[in-house]
Amino acid sequence: MSAYHLPKDRPSSTVVGISIAYDAPNLERDLNVYRQQFGLPPCTTANGCFRKVNQSGAAAPLPVADASWAIESTLDVSMVSAACPSCEIVVVEGDSPGFADLAATEDTAVRLGARVVSNSYGAREGGAPLAYAAHYSHPGTTIVASSGDDGFAAALYPAVLSSVTAVGGTTLTKTATGWSQRAWSRGGSGCSAYVAKPSWQHDQNCSMRVTADVSAAADNIAIYNTDEGGWLTVAGTSASAPFIAGVYGLAGDAATAAPGDLYRHADSLADVTSGSNDVAGHGAKCGGDYLCVAGVGYDAPTGLGTPDGIGAF
Repeated sequence: MSAYHLPKDRPSSTVVGISIAYDAPNLERDLNVYRQQFGLPPCTTANGCFRKVNQSGAAAPLPVADASWAIESTLDVSMVSAACPSCEIVVVEGDSPGFADLAATEDTAVRLGARVVSNSYGAREGGAPLAYAAHYSHPGTTIVASSGDDGFAAALYPAVLSSVTAVGGTTLTKTATGWSQRAWSRGGSGCSAYVAKPSWQHDQNCSMRVTADVSAAADNIAIYNTDEGGWLTVAGTSASAPFIAGVYGLAGDAATAAPGDLYRHADSLADVTSGSNDVAGHGAKCGGDYLCVAGVGYDAPTGLGTPDGIGAF
């Protein structure tokens, strides 16, 4: 995507995993309608680019279908494709959106060779989800998760885990001279009440883990979904997280990357300095603090910024 100065025609054999619940029966077809529309090569089961399995890793039986989760699945594979057209995609469908089933999809994606796994779901952090934290820590695989769509609020799992790259959202706008971006008004950010602050985070006003780490477009995203009658526009960090997963795939270093690396290479990201995700109104919930208002340097809604090439990844 030109807005992020990603290299065109860069080959990558990285396998990107999608952790999701339920089956999307039309997923492969819908993905390739999207890819054809934007001039991307086919990604099919036949050519080895696309694979869809259940949470045990088998092609059948797949879980029951669910139209709402199918939109999430369609968005996931489309955004990975937008960032990394040559990446292979393995979609692992959980029997349910329960913590145990989604944890199983994570492990299966890694077992099937995914060097990046994208998670476009989230739940409020707490003892029940955090019991599954180990499933989101796989040496040799980068784990990416959405920071949420409810503005500044309680931090979401699994994005809040220090083993995970938490992805916030921006509104990206085409201008006469290029692109402009600001924090998406509903993009998630939070100060954890449970997860210790990792050594690579140094912000001052939260003594625990802060989300997000990095961000990308999460507003006005076009996808194709048969269940919804074709083309539609959606919004959410469910778009930005798989896009960042695709950027990791494109960069080719996902097997050795870690969330803290972004903080060491922040100069290779584009800082987002405007916008707020305080949906109650411009600082009313966090006093205009960086935890909900974008500004120069690190801020929670957009993290360290958005991709500016692949140097940070």
